[in-house]
Amino acid sequence: MIGERLGRLTVVLGGQKSGKSGLAARRAAASGRPVVVVAPAVVRDDEFRARVERHQADRPSHWRTLETFDLAAAVNQAGPGAFVLVDALDTWLAEAMESAGLFIGDDVPDPAARAAAENRLVAELTTFAGTVARSDAEVLVIAGQPGLGVHAGGPGARFYVDLHGRCVQTLCAAADEALLVVGGRVVRLEEDAARPVGGAAAAGGFPELREHGDTQVPAGTVDLAVNVELGPPAWLAERLRSAVDGLAAYPDDRPARAAAAARHGRPAEECLVVNGAAETFWLIAQVLRPRLAACVHPSFTEPEAALRAAGVPVVRVPRDPARGWLLDPSSVPADADLVVLGRPDNPTGALDPVATVAALTRPGRTVVVDEAFAEFLDDADGVAGRRDLAGVVSVRSLTKLWGLAGLRVGYLVGPEPLVARLTSGRQPWSCNSLALTALEALAGAEDERRERAEDVARRRAGLVGELRHVPGLRVWDTHANFVLVQGAMPGLRERLLVHGLAARRADTFPGLDDRAVRVAVRDQATNSRLVAALHAIMGEVRA
Repeated sequence: MIGERLGRLTVVLGGQKSGKSGLAARRAAASGRPVVVVAPAVVRDDEFRARVERHQADRPSHWRTLETFDLAAAVNQAGPGAFVLVDALDTWLAEAMESAGLFIGDDVPDPAARAAAENRLVAELTTFAGTVARSDAEVLVIAGQPGLGVHAGGPGARFYVDLHGRCVQTLCAAADEALLVVGGRVVRLEEDAARPVGGAAAAGGFPELREHGDTQVPAGTVDLAVNVELGPPAWLAERLRSAVDGLAAYPDDRPARAAAAARHGRPAEECLVVNGAAETFWLIAQVLRPRLAACVHPSFTEPEAALRAAGVPVVRVPRDPARGWLLDPSSVPADADLVVLGRPDNPTGALDPVATVAALTRPGRTVVVDEAFAEFLDDADGVAGRRDLAGVVSVRSLTKLWGLAGLRVGYLVGPEPLVARLTSGRQPWSCNSLALTALEALAGAEDERRERAEDVARRRAGLVGELRHVPGLRVWDTHANFVLVQGAMPGLRERLLVHGLAARRADTFPGLDDRAVRVAVRDQATNSRLVAALHAIMGEVRA
Protein backbone atom coordinates (compact mmCIF):
# COMPACT_ATOMS: atom_id res chain seq x y z
CA MET A 1 0.00 0.00 0.00
CA ILE A 2 1.06 3.61 -0.46
CA GLY A 3 2.75 4.77 2.72
CA GLU A 4 4.69 1.52 3.39
CA ARG A 5 7.97 2.23 5.19
CA LEU A 6 10.98 0.12 6.07
CA GLY A 7 12.16 -0.10 9.64
CA ARG A 8 14.08 2.91 10.89
CA LEU A 9 16.50 3.15 13.80
CA THR A 10 17.46 6.37 15.60
CA VAL A 11 19.93 6.59 18.50
CA VAL A 12 19.68 9.60 20.81
CA LEU A 13 22.76 10.28 22.92
CA GLY A 14 23.15 12.71 25.79
CA GLY A 15 24.18 13.12 29.40
CA GLN A 16 22.02 13.26 32.49
CA LYS A 17 19.15 15.78 32.12
CA SER A 18 20.34 16.79 28.64
CA GLY A 19 16.84 16.78 27.15
CA LYS A 20 17.16 13.51 25.25
CA SER A 21 14.03 12.01 26.82
CA GLY A 22 12.01 15.08 25.90
CA LEU A 23 13.19 14.86 22.29
CA ALA A 24 12.33 11.16 22.20
CA ALA A 25 8.85 11.80 23.55
CA ARG A 26 8.21 14.59 21.02
CA ARG A 27 9.28 12.37 18.15
CA ALA A 28 7.11 9.54 19.37
CA ALA A 29 4.07 11.81 19.70
CA ALA A 30 4.68 13.38 16.28
CA SER A 31 5.11 10.06 14.48
CA GLY A 32 1.37 9.39 14.29
CA ARG A 33 2.11 5.74 15.07
CA PRO A 34 1.02 3.63 18.05
CA VAL A 35 3.75 4.15 20.67
CA VAL A 36 5.28 1.30 22.63
CA VAL A 37 7.80 2.13 25.38
CA VAL A 38 10.32 -0.62 26.08
CA ALA A 39 11.53 -0.37 29.68
CA PRO A 40 14.48 -2.70 30.29
CA ALA A 41 14.93 -2.14 34.03
CA VAL A 42 14.50 -3.86 37.39
CA VAL A 43 13.26 -1.59 40.18
CA ARG A 44 15.36 -2.22 43.31
CA ASP A 45 14.97 0.94 45.42
CA ASP A 46 12.33 3.53 46.29
CA GLU A 47 14.08 6.44 44.53
CA PHE A 48 14.27 4.54 41.25
CA ARG A 49 10.67 3.37 41.68
CA ALA A 50 9.53 7.00 42.10
CA ARG A 51 11.57 8.02 39.04
CA VAL A 52 9.91 5.30 36.93
CA GLU A 53 6.46 6.32 38.15
CA ARG A 54 7.11 9.96 37.22
CA HIS A 55 8.14 8.94 33.71
CA GLN A 56 5.02 6.79 33.33
CA ALA A 57 2.78 9.61 34.58
CA ASP A 58 4.26 12.00 32.02
CA ARG A 59 3.46 9.68 29.13
CA PRO A 60 0.11 9.74 27.29
CA SER A 61 -2.22 7.14 28.71
CA HIS A 62 -2.61 5.36 25.36
CA TRP A 63 1.11 4.57 25.12
CA ARG A 64 1.84 0.93 25.85
CA THR A 65 4.78 -0.23 27.98
CA LEU A 66 6.74 -3.47 27.59
CA GLU A 67 9.03 -4.40 30.48
CA THR A 68 11.59 -6.63 28.81
CA PHE A 69 15.31 -6.99 28.18
CA ASP A 70 14.84 -8.74 24.84
CA LEU A 71 14.96 -5.71 22.53
CA ALA A 72 14.59 -7.68 19.30
CA ALA A 73 11.52 -9.49 20.62
CA ALA A 74 10.06 -6.19 21.78
CA VAL A 75 10.14 -4.84 18.22
CA ASN A 76 8.18 -7.87 17.02
CA GLN A 77 5.73 -7.66 19.94
CA ALA A 78 5.08 -3.95 19.41
CA GLY A 79 2.79 -4.62 16.48
CA PRO A 80 2.61 -3.36 12.88
CA GLY A 81 3.76 0.18 12.21
CA ALA A 82 4.62 0.97 15.83
CA PHE A 83 6.94 3.63 17.20
CA VAL A 84 9.18 1.75 19.65
CA LEU A 85 10.92 3.91 22.26
CA VAL A 86 13.66 2.05 24.14
CA ASP A 87 14.17 3.85 27.47
CA ALA A 88 17.05 3.29 27.94
CA LEU A 89 20.24 1.57 26.78
CA ASP A 90 21.93 2.43 30.08
CA THR A 91 19.55 0.38 32.24
CA TRP A 92 19.55 -2.47 29.70
CA LEU A 93 23.34 -2.60 29.84
CA ALA A 94 23.58 -2.32 33.62
CA GLU A 95 21.11 -5.15 34.16
CA ALA A 96 22.77 -7.29 31.48
CA MET A 97 26.13 -6.86 33.21
CA GLU A 98 24.70 -7.76 36.59
CA SER A 99 23.00 -10.86 35.19
CA ALA A 100 26.40 -11.90 33.85
CA GLY A 101 27.99 -11.46 37.29
CA LEU A 102 29.78 -8.24 36.34
CA PHE A 103 29.15 -5.38 38.75
CA ILE A 104 29.62 -1.65 38.42
CA GLY A 105 31.94 -0.81 41.25
CA ASP A 106 35.35 -1.61 42.64
CA ASP A 107 35.46 -5.29 41.71
CA VAL A 108 37.90 -6.28 38.99
CA PRO A 109 35.93 -8.12 36.31
CA ASP A 110 37.13 -11.58 35.38
CA PRO A 111 38.79 -11.15 31.95
CA ALA A 112 37.13 -14.21 30.44
CA ALA A 113 33.69 -13.26 31.78
CA ARG A 114 34.26 -9.71 30.61
CA ALA A 115 35.12 -10.76 27.06
CA ALA A 116 32.22 -13.21 26.85
CA ALA A 117 29.71 -10.66 28.13
CA GLU A 118 30.99 -7.98 25.77
CA ASN A 119 30.69 -10.21 22.72
CA ARG A 120 27.27 -11.48 23.75
CA LEU A 121 25.84 -8.00 24.29
CA VAL A 122 27.23 -6.66 21.01
CA ALA A 123 25.73 -9.68 19.25
CA GLU A 124 22.35 -8.99 20.88
CA LEU A 125 22.41 -5.38 19.72
CA THR A 126 23.39 -6.45 16.21
CA THR A 127 20.42 -8.84 16.15
CA PHE A 128 18.19 -6.06 17.46
CA ALA A 129 19.31 -3.66 14.71
CA GLY A 130 18.69 -6.34 12.08
CA THR A 131 15.19 -6.93 13.45
CA VAL A 132 14.46 -3.22 13.19
CA ALA A 133 15.68 -3.11 9.58
CA ARG A 134 13.35 -5.96 8.62
CA SER A 135 10.32 -4.50 10.41
CA ASP A 136 8.03 -1.60 9.54
CA ALA A 137 8.63 -0.01 12.94
CA GLU A 138 10.25 3.30 13.77
CA VAL A 139 12.58 2.62 16.68
CA LEU A 140 14.33 5.18 18.89
CA VAL A 141 16.89 4.16 21.50
CA ILE A 142 17.77 6.59 24.29
CA ALA A 143 21.43 6.14 25.21
CA GLY A 144 23.39 8.09 27.79
CA GLN A 145 27.00 9.19 27.56
CA PRO A 146 28.51 8.14 30.90
CA GLY A 147 32.05 8.70 29.66
CA LEU A 148 31.38 12.44 29.34
CA GLY A 149 30.43 12.97 32.96
CA VAL A 150 31.53 12.10 36.45
CA HIS A 151 31.40 8.37 37.18
CA ALA A 152 32.69 5.89 39.70
CA GLY A 153 36.36 5.13 39.30
CA GLY A 154 36.48 1.42 40.10
CA PRO A 155 37.44 -1.27 37.57
CA GLY A 156 33.83 -2.40 37.20
CA ALA A 157 32.67 1.15 36.48
CA ARG A 158 35.43 1.64 33.93
CA PHE A 159 34.38 -1.58 32.22
CA TYR A 160 30.79 -0.32 32.13
CA VAL A 161 31.87 2.91 30.44
CA ASP A 162 34.02 1.01 27.93
CA LEU A 163 31.26 -1.48 27.16
CA HIS A 164 28.66 1.29 26.90
CA GLY A 165 30.84 2.99 24.30
CA ARG A 166 31.16 -0.17 22.24
CA CYS A 167 27.40 -0.81 22.45
CA VAL A 168 26.66 2.75 21.32
CA GLN A 169 29.06 2.43 18.39
CA THR A 170 27.42 -0.85 17.40
CA LEU A 171 23.97 0.73 17.37
CA CYS A 172 25.08 3.92 15.65
CA ALA A 173 26.85 1.95 12.91
CA ALA A 174 23.52 0.34 12.02
CA ALA A 175 21.31 3.36 12.72
CA ASP A 176 19.65 5.58 10.16
CA GLU A 177 20.23 8.57 12.39
CA ALA A 178 22.31 9.42 15.48
CA LEU A 179 21.55 12.56 17.50
CA LEU A 180 23.42 14.19 20.37
CA VAL A 181 21.35 16.30 22.79
CA VAL A 182 23.10 18.94 24.87
CA GLY A 183 21.15 21.44 26.94
CA GLY A 184 17.98 20.58 25.06
CA ARG A 185 19.59 21.38 21.70
CA VAL A 186 20.13 18.72 19.06
CA VAL A 187 23.11 17.95 16.86
CA ARG A 188 22.88 15.34 14.12
CA LEU A 189 26.00 13.18 14.07
CA GLU A 190 27.41 12.58 10.61
CA GLU A 191 28.83 9.26 9.49
CA ASP A 192 32.54 8.71 9.10
CA ALA A 193 33.10 9.34 5.39
CA ALA A 194 35.95 6.81 5.35
CA ARG A 195 33.82 4.00 6.75
CA PRO A 196 32.23 1.64 4.22
CA VAL A 197 28.48 2.04 4.41
CA GLY A 198 26.03 -0.73 3.74
CA GLY A 199 22.76 -2.22 4.90
CA ALA A 200 20.72 -0.10 7.26
CA ALA A 201 23.55 2.39 7.71
CA ALA A 202 23.44 3.25 4.01
CA ALA A 203 20.12 4.98 4.57
CA GLY A 204 21.63 7.18 7.26
CA GLY A 205 22.64 9.81 4.74
CA PHE A 206 19.19 9.75 3.12
CA PRO A 207 20.56 9.48 -0.44
CA GLU A 208 17.02 9.02 -1.79
CA LEU A 209 16.26 12.62 -0.81
CA ARG A 210 18.82 13.83 -3.37
CA GLU A 211 17.23 11.88 -6.25
CA HIS A 212 15.61 14.06 -8.91
CA GLY A 213 14.04 13.50 -12.31
CA ASP A 214 16.95 14.88 -14.35
CA THR A 215 19.02 11.77 -13.48
CA GLN A 216 16.26 9.31 -14.40
CA VAL A 217 16.12 9.56 -18.19
CA PRO A 218 18.21 6.86 -19.89
CA ALA A 219 19.51 7.59 -23.37
CA GLY A 220 16.99 6.85 -26.09
CA THR A 221 13.90 7.15 -23.88
CA VAL A 222 11.14 9.75 -23.92
CA ASP A 223 11.53 12.13 -20.99
CA LEU A 224 8.46 12.09 -18.74
CA ALA A 225 10.53 12.55 -15.57
CA VAL A 226 11.48 16.22 -15.80
CA ASN A 227 8.49 18.50 -15.20
CA VAL A 228 9.78 21.55 -17.08
CA GLU A 229 7.97 23.05 -20.08
CA LEU A 230 9.74 23.71 -23.36
CA GLY A 231 11.22 27.17 -23.52
CA PRO A 232 12.14 29.87 -23.17
CA PRO A 233 9.89 31.90 -25.49
CA ALA A 234 11.70 33.53 -28.42
CA TRP A 235 11.36 37.08 -27.09
CA LEU A 236 12.96 36.11 -23.78
CA ALA A 237 15.77 34.23 -25.50
CA GLU A 238 16.53 37.37 -27.52
CA ARG A 239 16.58 39.50 -24.38
CA LEU A 240 18.98 37.08 -22.74
CA ARG A 241 21.27 37.17 -25.77
CA SER A 242 21.32 40.96 -25.57
CA ALA A 243 22.17 40.80 -21.87
CA VAL A 244 25.34 38.81 -22.59
CA ASP A 245 27.08 42.07 -23.55
CA GLY A 246 26.82 43.23 -19.93
CA LEU A 247 28.41 40.19 -18.28
CA ALA A 248 31.60 42.09 -17.38
CA ALA A 249 29.66 43.93 -14.65
CA TYR A 250 28.81 42.42 -11.30
CA PRO A 251 25.14 41.44 -11.03
CA ASP A 252 22.76 43.98 -9.49
CA ASP A 253 19.65 42.23 -8.21
CA ARG A 254 17.76 45.36 -7.15
CA PRO A 255 15.62 45.81 -10.31
CA ALA A 256 14.66 42.12 -10.43
CA ARG A 257 13.98 42.07 -6.70
CA ALA A 258 11.71 45.11 -6.95
CA ALA A 259 9.86 43.64 -9.96
CA ALA A 260 9.27 40.29 -8.24
CA ALA A 261 8.07 41.94 -5.05
CA ALA A 262 5.76 44.33 -6.91
CA ARG A 263 4.19 41.36 -8.67
CA HIS A 264 2.74 40.36 -5.30
CA GLY A 265 2.08 43.86 -4.00
CA ARG A 266 5.03 43.80 -1.60
CA PRO A 267 7.97 46.13 -0.96
CA ALA A 268 11.36 45.05 -2.23
CA GLU A 269 12.57 44.52 1.35
CA GLU A 270 10.21 41.53 1.60
CA CYS A 271 11.77 39.76 -1.40
CA LEU A 272 15.02 37.86 -1.94
CA VAL A 273 16.16 36.66 -5.36
CA VAL A 274 17.65 33.15 -5.20
CA ASN A 275 19.70 30.90 -7.43
CA GLY A 276 16.75 28.63 -8.15
CA ALA A 277 14.10 27.81 -5.56
CA ALA A 278 16.19 24.96 -4.15
CA GLU A 279 18.74 27.44 -2.79
CA THR A 280 16.06 28.81 -0.49
CA PHE A 281 15.66 25.53 1.38
CA TRP A 282 19.37 25.21 2.06
CA LEU A 283 19.57 28.85 3.09
CA ILE A 284 16.64 28.50 5.49
CA ALA A 285 18.10 25.34 7.04
CA GLN A 286 21.54 26.88 7.57
CA VAL A 287 20.36 30.29 8.80
CA LEU A 288 17.22 29.53 10.84
CA ARG A 289 18.37 26.24 12.42
CA PRO A 290 14.91 25.32 13.79
CA ARG A 291 14.58 23.11 16.86
CA LEU A 292 12.10 20.79 15.09
CA ALA A 293 11.08 20.88 11.44
CA ALA A 294 7.95 19.26 10.02
CA CYS A 295 8.16 18.28 6.34
CA VAL A 296 4.84 17.44 4.71
CA HIS A 297 5.15 14.40 2.42
CA PRO A 298 5.10 13.12 -0.24
CA SER A 299 6.77 16.27 -1.53
CA PHE A 300 9.91 17.76 -3.04
CA THR A 301 12.71 16.25 -0.97
CA GLU A 302 15.37 18.98 -1.07
CA PRO A 303 13.91 20.83 1.96
CA GLU A 304 14.28 17.73 4.14
CA ALA A 305 17.73 16.98 2.70
CA ALA A 306 18.85 20.52 3.52
CA LEU A 307 17.43 20.39 7.04
CA ARG A 308 19.03 17.04 7.81
CA ALA A 309 22.36 18.23 6.42
CA ALA A 310 22.16 21.15 8.88
CA GLY A 311 21.55 18.74 11.77
CA VAL A 312 17.92 19.75 12.24
CA PRO A 313 15.54 17.08 13.64
CA VAL A 314 12.82 16.40 11.07
CA VAL A 315 9.36 14.94 11.51
CA ARG A 316 7.57 13.69 8.41
CA VAL A 317 3.88 14.62 8.24
CA PRO A 318 1.96 12.42 5.79
CA ARG A 319 -0.69 13.58 3.36
CA ASP A 320 -3.72 11.33 3.01
CA PRO A 321 -4.25 9.80 -0.47
CA ALA A 322 -7.88 9.10 0.42
CA ARG A 323 -8.42 12.86 0.79
CA GLY A 324 -6.82 13.64 -2.55
CA TRP A 325 -3.50 14.17 -0.73
CA LEU A 326 -4.82 17.29 1.02
CA LEU A 327 -3.10 18.14 4.29
CA ASP A 328 -4.84 18.00 7.65
CA PRO A 329 -3.13 20.89 9.51
CA SER A 330 -3.85 19.25 12.87
CA SER A 331 -1.42 16.46 11.95
CA VAL A 332 1.54 18.87 12.19
CA PRO A 333 3.24 18.66 15.62
CA ALA A 334 2.48 21.69 17.76
CA ASP A 335 6.12 22.13 18.76
CA ALA A 336 7.47 22.24 15.19
CA ASP A 337 8.91 25.74 14.72
CA LEU A 338 9.36 25.22 10.97
CA VAL A 339 6.83 23.64 8.60
CA VAL A 340 7.50 22.98 4.91
CA LEU A 341 4.79 22.09 2.39
CA GLY A 342 4.23 22.34 -1.35
CA ARG A 343 1.36 24.24 -2.96
CA PRO A 344 0.67 22.80 -5.52
CA ASP A 345 2.44 19.81 -4.07
CA ASN A 346 5.04 17.85 -6.01
CA PRO A 347 4.54 14.95 -6.85
CA THR A 348 0.85 14.66 -5.91
CA GLY A 349 -0.35 17.88 -7.57
CA ALA A 350 -2.59 18.58 -4.54
CA LEU A 351 -3.58 22.20 -3.91
CA ASP A 352 -4.20 22.92 -0.23
CA PRO A 353 -6.62 25.78 0.46
CA VAL A 354 -5.05 28.98 1.74
CA ALA A 355 -7.03 28.33 4.92
CA THR A 356 -4.84 25.27 5.53
CA VAL A 357 -1.71 27.40 5.35
CA ALA A 358 -3.32 29.95 7.68
CA ALA A 359 -4.14 27.19 10.17
CA LEU A 360 -0.44 26.28 10.35
CA THR A 361 0.67 29.75 11.44
CA ARG A 362 1.42 30.53 15.07
CA PRO A 363 3.83 32.75 17.02
CA GLY A 364 7.43 31.58 16.75
CA ARG A 365 6.81 29.33 13.74
CA THR A 366 7.96 29.80 10.14
CA VAL A 367 5.80 28.19 7.45
CA VAL A 368 7.65 27.68 4.17
CA VAL A 369 5.32 27.17 1.22
CA ASP A 370 7.02 25.77 -1.87
CA GLU A 371 5.11 27.49 -4.68
CA ALA A 372 7.43 26.39 -7.48
CA PHE A 373 4.39 25.23 -9.47
CA ALA A 374 2.07 28.14 -8.63
CA GLU A 375 2.78 29.56 -12.10
CA PHE A 376 0.44 26.85 -13.45
CA LEU A 377 -2.54 28.07 -11.40
CA ASP A 378 -5.26 30.36 -12.71
CA ASP A 379 -4.32 32.78 -9.96
CA ALA A 380 -0.55 32.59 -9.76
CA ASP A 381 -0.36 34.98 -6.81
CA GLY A 382 -0.75 32.05 -4.42
CA VAL A 383 0.16 32.81 -0.82
CA ALA A 384 3.00 35.06 -1.99
CA GLY A 385 0.62 38.01 -1.97
CA ARG A 386 -0.83 37.24 1.47
CA ARG A 387 1.04 39.60 3.77
CA ASP A 388 -1.56 38.87 6.47
CA LEU A 389 -0.24 35.33 7.02
CA ALA A 390 2.26 35.75 9.84
CA GLY A 391 5.56 33.91 9.44
CA VAL A 392 4.76 32.55 5.97
CA VAL A 393 7.52 32.41 3.35
CA SER A 394 6.56 31.72 -0.27
CA VAL A 395 9.26 30.15 -2.44
CA ARG A 396 8.80 30.80 -6.16
CA SER A 397 10.38 29.35 -9.28
CA LEU A 398 10.11 30.59 -12.86
CA THR A 399 12.01 27.64 -14.31
CA LYS A 400 9.08 25.22 -14.67
CA LEU A 401 6.57 27.14 -16.74
CA TRP A 402 9.10 29.13 -18.77
CA GLY A 403 11.59 26.33 -19.51
CA LEU A 404 14.54 27.87 -17.64
CA ALA A 405 15.79 25.06 -15.40
CA GLY A 406 19.36 25.61 -16.58
CA LEU A 407 19.30 29.29 -15.66
CA ARG A 408 18.16 28.87 -12.00
CA VAL A 409 15.58 31.62 -11.65
CA GLY A 410 13.68 31.98 -8.38
CA TYR A 411 12.83 34.21 -5.46
CA LEU A 412 11.16 34.18 -2.07
CA VAL A 413 8.85 36.62 -0.33
CA GLY A 414 8.11 36.85 3.36
CA PRO A 415 8.31 39.06 6.44
CA GLU A 416 10.99 41.73 6.14
CA PRO A 417 12.97 40.74 9.30
CA LEU A 418 13.15 37.14 8.13
CA VAL A 419 14.17 38.13 4.60
CA ALA A 420 16.89 40.36 6.04
CA ARG A 421 18.17 37.50 8.18
CA LEU A 422 18.34 35.16 5.20
CA THR A 423 20.03 37.84 3.09
CA SER A 424 22.77 38.29 5.68
CA GLY A 425 23.48 34.56 5.69
CA ARG A 426 24.33 34.11 2.01
CA GLN A 427 27.30 34.87 -0.19
CA PRO A 428 27.29 38.01 -2.37
CA TRP A 429 26.32 37.92 -6.05
CA SER A 430 24.49 34.61 -5.66
CA CYS A 431 22.36 35.19 -8.77
CA ASN A 432 23.87 35.75 -12.20
CA SER A 433 22.95 38.64 -14.47
CA LEU A 434 21.10 36.51 -17.02
CA ALA A 435 18.83 35.04 -14.34
CA LEU A 436 18.12 38.53 -13.04
CA THR A 437 17.29 39.71 -16.57
CA ALA A 438 14.84 36.85 -16.99
CA LEU A 439 13.21 37.44 -13.60
CA GLU A 440 12.69 41.14 -14.23
CA ALA A 441 11.17 40.42 -17.66
CA LEU A 442 8.91 37.56 -16.56
CA ALA A 443 7.56 39.32 -13.48
CA GLY A 444 5.52 41.49 -15.83
CA ALA A 445 4.53 38.85 -18.38
CA GLU A 446 1.23 37.90 -16.75
CA ASP A 447 -0.81 37.63 -19.97
CA GLU A 448 1.61 35.16 -21.54
CA ARG A 449 1.96 33.28 -18.25
CA ARG A 450 -1.79 32.76 -18.19
CA GLU A 451 -1.80 31.56 -21.81
CA ARG A 452 0.95 29.05 -21.09
CA ALA A 453 -0.82 27.83 -17.96
CA GLU A 454 -4.10 27.41 -19.85
CA ASP A 455 -2.34 25.38 -22.53
CA VAL A 456 -0.89 23.07 -19.89
CA ALA A 457 -4.30 22.78 -18.22
CA ARG A 458 -5.91 21.67 -21.52
CA ARG A 459 -3.26 19.04 -22.17
CA ARG A 460 -3.40 17.89 -18.55
CA ALA A 461 -7.19 17.51 -18.59
CA GLY A 462 -6.97 15.40 -21.73
CA LEU A 463 -4.25 13.18 -20.26
CA VAL A 464 -6.01 12.69 -16.91
CA GLY A 465 -9.26 11.87 -18.70
CA GLU A 466 -7.56 9.15 -20.75
CA LEU A 467 -5.64 7.77 -17.76
CA ARG A 468 -8.88 7.34 -15.83
CA HIS A 469 -9.98 4.83 -18.48
CA VAL A 470 -6.96 2.57 -17.85
CA PRO A 471 -8.36 -0.35 -15.82
CA GLY A 472 -6.65 -0.82 -12.47
CA LEU A 473 -4.76 2.48 -12.60
CA ARG A 474 -5.24 5.00 -9.79
CA VAL A 475 -5.07 8.65 -10.85
CA TRP A 476 -5.34 11.79 -8.72
CA ASP A 477 -6.42 15.29 -9.70
CA THR A 478 -3.50 17.65 -10.14
CA HIS A 479 -2.91 21.38 -10.47
CA ALA A 480 0.53 21.35 -12.10
CA ASN A 481 2.20 19.99 -15.25
CA PHE A 482 2.51 16.42 -13.99
CA VAL A 483 0.27 13.56 -12.87
CA LEU A 484 0.82 10.96 -10.13
CA VAL A 485 -0.42 7.49 -11.08
CA GLN A 486 -0.34 4.20 -9.20
CA GLY A 487 -0.64 0.65 -10.45
CA ALA A 488 -1.36 -2.55 -8.61
CA MET A 489 2.11 -3.98 -9.13
CA PRO A 490 5.65 -3.00 -8.13
CA GLY A 491 8.18 -1.69 -10.61
CA LEU A 492 5.87 0.53 -12.67
CA ARG A 493 8.75 2.76 -13.75
CA GLU A 494 10.75 -0.21 -15.02
CA ARG A 495 7.72 -1.50 -16.91
CA LEU A 496 7.35 1.87 -18.64
CA LEU A 497 11.05 1.86 -19.57
CA VAL A 498 10.37 -1.29 -21.60
CA HIS A 499 8.07 0.92 -23.69
CA GLY A 500 10.75 3.57 -24.07
CA LEU A 501 9.14 5.96 -21.56
CA ALA A 502 11.14 7.37 -18.62
CA ALA A 503 8.82 8.34 -15.75
CA ARG A 504 9.91 9.92 -12.48
CA ARG A 505 10.52 7.40 -9.69
CA ALA A 506 8.01 7.79 -6.89
CA ASP A 507 9.66 5.54 -4.31
CA THR A 508 12.18 8.26 -3.40
CA PHE A 509 9.31 10.44 -2.17
CA PRO A 510 8.52 9.58 1.48
CA GLY A 511 5.08 7.98 1.61
CA LEU A 512 5.17 6.46 -1.89
CA ASP A 513 6.52 3.20 -3.25
CA ASP A 514 7.54 1.79 -6.63
CA ARG A 515 3.99 1.05 -7.70
CA ALA A 516 3.60 4.76 -8.41
CA VAL A 517 5.30 7.13 -10.86
CA ARG A 518 5.04 10.80 -11.67
CA VAL A 519 4.60 11.58 -15.37
CA ALA A 520 5.00 14.98 -16.99
CA VAL A 521 2.24 16.42 -19.17
CA ARG A 522 3.57 16.53 -22.72
CA ASP A 523 2.10 16.99 -26.22
CA GLN A 524 -0.90 14.96 -27.36
CA ALA A 525 1.15 12.37 -29.24
CA THR A 526 3.43 11.68 -26.26
CA ASN A 527 0.51 11.61 -23.85
CA SER A 528 -1.29 9.08 -26.07
CA ARG A 529 1.83 6.92 -26.22
CA LEU A 530 1.95 6.91 -22.41
CA VAL A 531 -1.71 5.94 -22.12
CA ALA A 532 -1.25 3.10 -24.62
CA ALA A 533 1.76 1.80 -22.69
CA LEU A 534 -0.17 1.84 -19.41
CA HIS A 535 -3.08 -0.01 -21.03
CA ALA A 536 -0.62 -2.69 -22.14
CA ILE A 537 1.09 -2.90 -18.74
CA MET A 538 -2.14 -3.10 -16.77
CA GLY A 539 -3.46 -5.66 -19.24
CA GLU A 540 -0.41 -7.86 -18.61
CA VAL A 541 -1.02 -7.67 -14.89
CA ARG A 542 -4.67 -8.71 -15.24
CA ALA A 543 -3.83 -11.57 -17.59
